[in-house]
Amino acid sequence: MIDRPTVPELIPRLKDYYAKPGNGVGGSLHIILEDGNTQDSHVRMCLEWAKERGDADGVMLAEMLLKMTRTQRGKLCNHTFYPGWE
Repeated sequence: MIDRPTVPELIPRLKDYYAKPGNGVGGSLHIILEDGNTQDSHVRMCLEWAKERGDADGVMLAEMLLKMTRTQRGKLCNHTFYPGWE
């Protein structure tokens, strides 16, 4: 059985990620969170990109996103993570 994270668990982590310098539009996870590309292949590509950039938070979040369903990822894509926007 997969230890699947929940959408509510990821929301505060993603808000913190967006608040970091350089991550204002999703950082290494941009094509997932901003563009709505929710397939496993997209998440794996972002995971590799985060690793290449030395983005430890992006790596951790991408690994969590890989454990989620596409439906869960889609719900995250419809959420606003910009600091100050609720």
